[in-house]
Amino acid sequence: MSSRDARFDGQFITGVHSTGIYCRPSCPATTPKPANVSFFLTAAAAHEAGLRACKRCLPDAVPGSPAWNIRDDLAARAMRLIGDGTVEREGVPGLASRLGYTPRHLTRVLVAEVGAGPLALARAHRAQTARVLLTSTDLSITDIAFAAGFGSVRQFNDTIAAVYERTPSALRAGARPAANRGPTHPRDTDAPEDGDTPGGTGSRISLFLPARAPFDGQGLLDFLGVRAITGVERRTPTGYERTLRLPHGWASLHLAPAGTTAAPTIACTVSLASLADLAPLVSRVRRLFDLDADAQAIDLALADDPALADSVRRVPGMRVPGSLDPEETLFRALLGQQVSVASARTALGNLSAALGEPLPGHPGPDSSGPPDPAEHATDPAGIALPGMPRLLFPTAERIAENGRDVLRGPVARINAIIGVAEALAAGELVLDVGESSEELQARLTALPGIGPWTAGYVAMRVLGSPDILLTSDLALRQGADRLGLPATARDLAAHGNRWAPWRSYAGMHLWRAAGSPRPAGPPASPREPVGPVTLRR
Repeated sequence: MSSRDARFDGQFITGVHSTGIYCRPSCPATTPKPANVSFFLTAAAAHEAGLRACKRCLPDAVPGSPAWNIRDDLAARAMRLIGDGTVEREGVPGLASRLGYTPRHLTRVLVAEVGAGPLALARAHRAQTARVLLTSTDLSITDIAFAAGFGSVRQFNDTIAAVYERTPSALRAGARPAANRGPTHPRDTDAPEDGDTPGGTGSRISLFLPARAPFDGQGLLDFLGVRAITGVERRTPTGYERTLRLPHGWASLHLAPAGTTAAPTIACTVSLASLADLAPLVSRVRRLFDLDADAQAIDLALADDPALADSVRRVPGMRVPGSLDPEETLFRALLGQQVSVASARTALGNLSAALGEPLPGHPGPDSSGPPDPAEHATDPAGIALPGMPRLLFPTAERIAENGRDVLRGPVARINAIIGVAEALAAGELVLDVGESSEELQARLTALPGIGPWTAGYVAMRVLGSPDILLTSDLALRQGADRLGLPATARDLAAHGNRWAPWRSYAGMHLWRAAGSPRPAGPPASPREPVGPVTLRR
C-alpha cells in the first residue's frame, strides 16, 4: 500500500478508519497511519465495517480478485456463483442449495473467509455493476437499477448512497463530464422510488471491462476465432462476436481489445432481451477473457523454467480462455475429441444449423431477403468472414431429442453426446461455476464416453482452473517437443509439476508453440509434423 503498487488493485481493499473510506492499494492519497488501516478481501467486508468507497481512486473500477479461480474451496465457489447473479435469481437458499450446504453454514463460512455474508456480497456486486452502468452508458437510472439486479429503485438509491455517499445522478455526473456524454436520457434523473419497471427487450449497451496487465487479448481472439461456429459466432476484423443464451433470454455481443498496454480493457457492446441479464453477462465475459488473472505473477513463475522463458517473453500476459456457456463448452469438447479443429467446427456448425434457434427478429440461415453488408465483411487480409451470428447454440433438450438425426461419426461418440444431453436435460448433470474442479471432473468421467482429457478441458475452461495440464493432448505434447520439453505424457506431467499452480497457462504456451514454425535444425522425420499444425478442440 505504501508503494502504491497497482498490481494488487482488486486483490485486496485498504480500509482507512480515520476517514471512513476504503481504497485500492494504489490510491494516490496520503498514506495513513498504520493504526488507522485495516485490510479486507472484498468491498462487501469494507461496507460491513462501515466504510464507503473512495471518490478519488474508485476501488471497484479495477479487475477483480484472481483468488476465486485459484482457490477451489466453498468460499471461492460461492464467490463465483454470486458474481454470476445466483443470489438475484434464486436467493441465498438457492445459492446454498447449489453448493450443498445450509444457508446458515454458508453464511458462517463466507463471513469467516471473506468478511461478509452472501447478501452483503451480492449487494456490493450490484453496487459495482450499477456504478459501471452509470458512468459508461446512457441508460435511464431506473433501467440501471434493475439491470444491476436490485429488486426496487428504493433499494438501489439507498445502496448507492451508502456505498458511494452520492445519489446515482451525482455519481454519473461526477464521473462523466457533460462535454463527454451523449444526449441526456429523458429519464436521467434520480428515479422515483416506486412504480418503475425494467426497460424493454433489445436494449443495446456498450461497456469497457478492465483487465490486469499484461494482457494477450489478440491471442484469445485468435483462439476463439479458429473455433468459431458458423451462424453462432465469428472472428471479425476488430474482435469477436456471437449469440448467447442467458437466464432471462438471448444476447448478441461484440467484444474487442481496447485501452492501452498498461491499462488494457475489453470493449463490450451487447444487445439483450432483458436488462436483468447484464450483470451475469459481464461476469461471464470477464471469465471468457480471464480478465482477473494475475498475469505478472503467472509470467514470473513460468519464466523460471528456461524452456518457457522465451515464450513468456514473446507473449506476455497469455490467458486461459473461459466459457460463456458451460453446456455448450462440454458439447464442443465432446465433438472435438480426436479430430481436427476444422472437423469439429464443421460438425458443430451442422448441429447448430439443424437444431439451433434463430435470434428473435432475425431470419434463419436458409431465409431469403435483402443482403446484409455485415454478411460480407472481410478480415484485414481480405478473406471473407462468415455471416453475422444469428443462431443460438442448440439446447441440451434439442440435442437429446434430435441429435441422432444430425450427428455423424463413430456410434460410441454419438451415444456419449446423446447421453450427456439427456443427463443435462433431465437435471441429472449440472454444470456451473459453483462446482469444484475435482468434483466436476469426477462427475464427468463417470459418464460413458468421457475421459480425463475432456473432463480436464471442461474444468479448465468452465471453472477457470489454473492448474490443469492436459498431457494426453497430442498438440500440447508436440508443442512441448518444439520447446525442448519431454514429449511423453508421463515425463511431461513430471516436468510440469514445477509450473504449479499455473499449469493451465503453461499448457497455453505449449499449444501456441505447436502452431508455430519449427526452429531451423536437422530435417524432420516423415512422421513428424512440419510447420503449423492443426490443433484439436
